[in-house]
Amino acid sequence: ANSPGLRSIKSARSSSFHPSVLRSISSRPCNLMGRKTAPTREFRVGADKSIVESLANSLSKSRNALQQQFNLLMTGEVDDDTIDELEEQLLMADVGISTTTVLLDPIRDLVAGGETNAETLRDVLRQNMRDILDNVHVPLKPKEENIWVLLVVGVNGAGKTTTIAKMANRLKNDGRKVMLAAADTFRAAAVDQLGVWADRIGVEMTTPRNDNCKPSTVVYDAIEAAKKGGHDTVIIDTAGRLQNKEGLMDELNKIYKAVQKSIPDGPHETLLVLDGTVGQNSVIQAKEFNEFAPLTGVVVTKLDGSSKGGAIFSIAQDLKLPVRLIGVGEKMEDLRDFDPEAFIEALA
Repeated sequence: ANSPGLRSIKSARSSSFHPSVLRSISSRPCNLMGRKTAPTREFRVGADKSIVESLANSLSKSRNALQQQFNLLMTGEVDDDTIDELEEQLLMADVGISTTTVLLDPIRDLVAGGETNAETLRDVLRQNMRDILDNVHVPLKPKEENIWVLLVVGVNGAGKTTTIAKMANRLKNDGRKVMLAAADTFRAAAVDQLGVWADRIGVEMTTPRNDNCKPSTVVYDAIEAAKKGGHDTVIIDTAGRLQNKEGLMDELNKIYKAVQKSIPDGPHETLLVLDGTVGQNSVIQAKEFNEFAPLTGVVVTKLDGSSKGGAIFSIAQDLKLPVRLIGVGEKMEDLRDFDPEAFIEALA
């Protein structure tokens, strides 16, 4: 049938809105009491000791790749050989050539001028790292007026669907009412995979009307359903890969238009999910997506299993894109706000 039905355990029979399929395991409507008076949450953490220690454990592979050379900078005198060794370690951590140059050139200049104090040079290096990340750091802040629309893009295998689920769970726990839009209609299992997560965390999801449904139609239906259902957040899953860039660009353009039919200033965030284990390849992916999608930030996943966490510096330096969130484990709470100071302290 071309006309979808509603699958919501409590509200299906009473709903008058037909062009969407909603999925929910909750037998009660979301409790919105107190949501509008709750303090606005920014996805942000402070660089306190417990957070730094926890993050350091999660980033152990990247940390271990750099720690030996940082320790060299903390003891004895620093010379050109020390800096060359540090350069090698930064490149092995996938910081990238251009960003490594930005980080180390000021230190080379100081050493050439006679500065050899390890602690002074270490502080300069850390400040250079801080400057790169702080220059583009923008906390992810939910929109309070109207519906907050987040478009999530990324290649298959980067952890996009899991990231969407973790974001939805977090926002739900913050008192927001979340609608997921299963707009990845090109991968057979994508809708079902997102549906499993929607059921698990207890949020609603709009699915395609039929097998031939366009992603842009799913998005439009999701936003209209969100309006009817009193949702304040819509998170859109998209195809991870199409046959060519032109096809992907065309599909994203249609999705943008579908959003703007209902929410003229949306989508408010376009987040690219990157696999932290692929290092500089993630920077290449970001460059390609940024060519045809107005990215507002990136989410870097799988950093707990990566020795290539330095790619975050390249993303910030070369692309001027803020890292909004990082994934450091499988648990729901392992999707964390990206805090530059905590990241540098944990890494270095």
